[in-house]
Amino acid sequence: MGKGNGRATGDVEGYTEPVPYSGAPMGSSRRKQQRPARRKHRVLRGFLFTVATLLAVVVIVVGGLLLITPSAGQATQIARQQAAAHGIAYPGPPAPANFTRPLIATEDHRFYSEAGVDPFAVVRLVESRITGNETDEGGATLEQQLAKLLYTPGRSGVTAEIKQVTLAFKLNFTYSKAQILDLYSEVVYYGHGYYGLEAASCGYFGHPAADLTIVQGAMLAGVVNAPTVDDPINDPVQARARLTHVIGRMVTVGDITQAEGTRLLNTTLGVVPRSEAGC
Repeated sequence: MGKGNGRATGDVEGYTEPVPYSGAPMGSSRRKQQRPARRKHRVLRGFLFTVATLLAVVVIVVGGLLLITPSAGQATQIARQQAAAHGIAYPGPPAPANFTRPLIATEDHRFYSEAGVDPFAVVRLVESRITGNETDEGGATLEQQLAKLLYTPGRSGVTAEIKQVTLAFKLNFTYSKAQILDLYSEVVYYGHGYYGLEAASCGYFGHPAADLTIVQGAMLAGVVNAPTVDDPINDPVQARARLTHVIGRMVTVGDITQAEGTRLLNTTLGVVPRSEAGC
């Protein structure tokens, strides 16, 4: 019976072979696939929440610092008071390029592109403090140095540095880069009792700052870092070493060529005898 229809025994039309039981309920494999996706979403939401919280904290802290720190508009008034205390005229003549070029190359070579604070220098400074490996380049921009000179003279520590960073932003957005250079050159100390670029130029070289040569400007730009140590009259050897460093920085940042740097270092500095000091 049934042999003539060509089907094997049990091969009935409409009959489907049952799927073997796998031991797992229907849909469990789909849920397993969904669990990693949900975990990823939770991790992503947690990360975004953390980032948003940190940004909110930063905004609150920065906003608070901007409110509690003095106005950058006070800078010229403070500079005037300091100039009077040091017996020099204010405002002095504009800082010439033969001084500002070596100053920027040595102290803050990203001066024209940054907003008062150099994040790369800050990271480098933090790293050097953690590792103990000091670098030739500092972390303070010219705006930060100006803030220290005007608002926190003689003060150090984390609180003072935070204030300087905040005020550096304010100074950057209040004054042009040329005005910041003029302010800086007016209030900084150049050693040997000279405050202000004009007084330093007249005292060391016997002529106004407008007549500074590049090598003379480089010497003055170098001496501001450690004016007592690098005083070219009291310690000409140390001053020469500092001048060599400044010229080297000008070469490194591309302000002058190596050949120009060599020529400058072979140029007479022109420090006048004390009897000829003054303009």
